[in-house]
Amino acid sequence: MKKVFRFGVIGCGLMGREFASAAARWLHLADTRARPEIVAVCDTNAALLDWFKDNVQSVRQFTSDYKELLANPDVDAVYCAVPHVLHKQFYVDILKAGKHLLGEKPFGMDAAQNREIMAVLAENPKLLVRCSSEMPFFPGAQKVIALAESGEMGDILEVEAGFLHSSDIDRQKPINWKRMADINGDYGCMGDLGMHVLHVPLRLGWRPQTLHAQLVKKITERPDGKGGMVPCTTWDNATISTRVSKGGQDFPMVLKTWRIAPGEANTWYIRILGMKKSAFFTTKAPRQWQWMDYTGGVQAWSTEDLGYGSLFPAITGKIFEFGFADAIQQMWAAFVDELAGGNANGFTCATPEEAQAHHAVLTAALKSGRENMVVPVDYEGATVR
Repeated sequence: MKKVFRFGVIGCGLMGREFASAAARWLHLADTRARPEIVAVCDTNAALLDWFKDNVQSVRQFTSDYKELLANPDVDAVYCAVPHVLHKQFYVDILKAGKHLLGEKPFGMDAAQNREIMAVLAENPKLLVRCSSEMPFFPGAQKVIALAESGEMGDILEVEAGFLHSSDIDRQKPINWKRMADINGDYGCMGDLGMHVLHVPLRLGWRPQTLHAQLVKKITERPDGKGGMVPCTTWDNATISTRVSKGGQDFPMVLKTWRIAPGEANTWYIRILGMKKSAFFTTKAPRQWQWMDYTGGVQAWSTEDLGYGSLFPAITGKIFEFGFADAIQQMWAAFVDELAGGNANGFTCATPEEAQAHHAVLTAALKSGRENMVVPVDYEGATVR
């Protein structure tokens, strides 16, 4: 019989319900060491608790006080999806309660808060802690990662990674907390999208040494949903041009976190250009990846339809398509596999150390964008002192 890990969910909104769906469909995975069971949920919105009452029969605790959930001895691990301003308080309390944690990015509203989380994590080394980032679990992304790890690409010419949204182009879109700096943090769009963009580069060991960021703010106010207008205080777009030195190579890497990218509903991509081989994947073409081999002569990109070739095998036939809900479930399969003593089939969720490094990059980008200057990335300053 598979081992069962009992989860509490703190924050029952969009991503909390995605986890509930992934857990309910665990039979979709063909071979796993363990499975999650959601036994407790917490949210201050009663309607969201009602959704879990109606749809997740395994839940036995419903509460608006997260500390009550943390006091529940039946909870082994917690998924926490709350506004950025609450990350430090909630994550620290989760760790002190002895619960394993999959936390939403950015893992602290800023680098200072992240350091405090990391300090408490260091005091609890037996806990498994990971940061949410599902896009690299697309089969096409895994193909790009594998090629980069193979060492066959030759000298790297450039890397570009990005996450592009478009709905903020609508000036009449009502405000929410991700557009409020006091709740989202000063990073703005970088705080919400940056870990998605940096997960793969950091996993490959590509840490920017210096960078120059161009931060764009086009929307200064939004409807408050009550007939009035309120300030919109976060950055809309960020384009971060960086320099990476790794393994004797030196190359540019461009990172984009855009909330106003016309026509891009929800596009994540990674492009790596090398002297021998190049590779590209985008969620705009989720069943494909592209690559180019160059040994002289014709330079031509190839495109392969991948179908359903997931990191964790599933019952879906290979000819069918992989989508966002599958990526979410694959991320959760990786986390639960590690809980059960596995290696996440070779690709773990984003680690706390990667989240910490991404804070160093975003902190430098914020300074660069504000002061219009090239800034070194201070990874030592981002670590626990």
